[in-house]
Amino acid sequence: QVQLVESGGGLVQAGGSLRLSCAASERTFSDRSMGWFRQAPGKEREFVAAISWSGGSTAYADSVKGRFTISRDNAKNTVYLQMNSLKPEGTAVYYCAQSRVGLTRDVSWYDYWGQGTQVTVSS
Repeated sequence: QVQLVESGGGLVQAGGSLRLSCAASERTFSDRSMGWFRQAPGKEREFVAAISWSGGSTAYADSVKGRFTISRDNAKNTVYLQMNSLKPEGTAVYYCAQSRVGLTRDVSWYDYWGQGTQVTVSS
């Protein structure tokens, strides 16, 4: 059973930055693509970013492209999401997840999820 633990959320002013981390419990982490998703109150969970097992390929939602950067350190079983120029509409619970296929934006292909970390962006 894979366990994913997110950290790094918090309260930040618009225009500020946060770095989220997601630590995985399994060594097989390095074989799997990973993704970040977010869910705001009353809204569906939406794709934010994804990274291939090697880190060589990434994908971003249009809404965060150019402001967010996903990366990973397979030696530490950890994936990161650097978030810059944060906007109030970015307020949500952010989740990391492990894909059971390759790099994908489709939430249905992710089979392990963390508990989420709250990000609140004040205007």
